Amino acid sequence: MHEMVSASSEERLTSQAETDEQLQALWLHGRAASTQRAYCSDSRRFLRFVGKPLRSIKLADVQAFADSISDRAPATQSRAINVVKSLFSFGHRVGYLPFNVAAAVKAPPAKDTRAERILPEADIQRMLALEGHPRNRVILRLLYGAGLRVSELCGLKQRDCQPRDDAGQVTVFGKGGQTRTVLLPVSVWQDLEALSGEGSDPDAPVFRSRKKGGHLTAAQVWRIVRAAARRAGIDADVSPHWLRHGHASHALDRGAPLHLVQATLGHSSVATTGRYLHARPRDSSGRYLAL
Repeated sequence: MHEMVSASSEERLTSQAETDEQLQALWLHGRAASTQRAYCSDSRRFLRFVGKPLRSIKLADVQAFADSISDRAPATQSRAINVVKSLFSFGHRVGYLPFNVAAAVKAPPAKDTRAERILPEADIQRMLALEGHPRNRVILRLLYGAGLRVSELCGLKQRDCQPRDDAGQVTVFGKGGQTRTVLLPVSVWQDLEALSGEGSDPDAPVFRSRKKGGHLTAAQVWRIVRAAARRAGIDADVSPHWLRHGHASHALDRGAPLHLVQATLGHSSVATTGRYLHARPRDSSGRYLAL
């Protein structure tokens, strides 16, 4: 009887996908658009390399792919191999693949380059001060002052912005399907209120794309941030996420508790937030030596 139940259960799992393409569609379903693009790119590169259906791929094939990209940056290697591991893990979990042949392959550790993407506080303040467009200035101030991801900022609706005491708060739908509410500094809330006006449709975008209508896109926000960085005399290729990095680092430098920064940024683990302390340490034992 037990064997009959197991066979029936296995058949039901296997039927969830009949082709490699169907499995990949299930694997990508519900992920952020940017994640889907990155996963598709890496998984296609892998499948072109091996030239086999997923069920025919062996451990040696995955190892050969890992060897083929060994000359690339460690972060690129790590991401590609982790994507492959994710695909095989999912395929095995839903019963499409009899074995997870990628489980034995380890991705190389990637160097943490976070410190390179943390701007000095003075640089960010200059970006804010020199931005003359009211909407764009609010965008910069929210990315930095609330530590929002670009997708969270673009997705904001009027109903997500609520007054709170003498300031306000925004509720965002973040990474991993997590919803969190972030309190805003008084000056940032005042700028946001002035931009939104009164009597707005609760479902209207806070930041509307003037060309396409609807919500402002991530690409448009990237252009706004890069223009602000150039205006401030910053040569680096600054992205919106650099302002989020700046929020975390500068708040910790100013004495904000680690758990509070974790909650504001929506990190799933305090260890993730703690990396900012390692990226910009406040002291070093080398400073105590007779040098």
